[in-house]
Amino acid sequence: MTGATVPVRRRHRIRPARVVLGLVLMVVGVLMVAPLGWLIVQSLTAERAAFSLPPGWLPRPFTLDNFARIDGLVPFGRMALNSLQVSLIATVGSMLVSVLAGYAFSRLRFRGREAILLVMLSALMVPVQTTIIPVFVLMRNLGLVDHLAALWLPALINVFAIFFFRQYFNTIPRELDEAARIDGASHPWILFRIIVPLSGPALAAMTILAFEASWNNYFGPLIFLSSPQHMTLPIGLVTLQAGQGGSSVVVFAAITAVVVPVMVVFLAFQRSFAASIASAGIRG
Repeated sequence: MTGATVPVRRRHRIRPARVVLGLVLMVVGVLMVAPLGWLIVQSLTAERAAFSLPPGWLPRPFTLDNFARIDGLVPFGRMALNSLQVSLIATVGSMLVSVLAGYAFSRLRFRGREAILLVMLSALMVPVQTTIIPVFVLMRNLGLVDHLAALWLPALINVFAIFFFRQYFNTIPRELDEAARIDGASHPWILFRIIVPLSGPALAAMTILAFEASWNNYFGPLIFLSSPQHMTLPIGLVTLQAGQGGSSVVVFAAITAVVVPVMVVFLAFQRSFAASIASAGIRG
């Protein structure tokens, strides 16, 4: 046959650089996960066999007694409920405020918009220890000291989340807004019916970060809370470590109970997290 071209199959060659990079990443990943794995193994190991040398990577003998002993030393259930309450309110509230503010900075035109955004971003460079005194005075004047609201109320304003959503919303074509306005759509309709459904990866990523920050918050409860019934899990871990009498496996079990739920949530949404980081900030 003349004039016919026969397709030539090319073999995909594995580049040595990719192999080396994959091996390096694998080794680094194992080194990062190994301490967490050892922590979980020790929390499931009987106290008499824990911390053996060389260290074991299987819980032998296996036991759940370490977890059962936690609630007898500290009110772990109550602390977990307090942490869950604060984390849920802070996460949902901060996401709602950040989405509204991010839309305003991305789509609305008003005087001083860039200056206000610059001032807000400069607040990210101020350590929280610097602003804790005026925040404490404000919470005291509101009568919220030693109350869970003193933890989630300041967390409603998340400057990083506002900037993150603003950058992500900038990547969404404005032609969609203009088409909706022609049909008579208002700003809330455009935000919650067009922008938010297209921002799933960004919402998932910021939800994970906000929940993790609130769940692991230690400095705030240390300053604002004093009653045992209002304590959260980070304070409970410190109390358990200081007063449990040298049984480190019980402390490890408590740390595992605190870390594993957040780790599971992160692993479940890691694809959305990576997608949002890759796409946000492409456009100014």
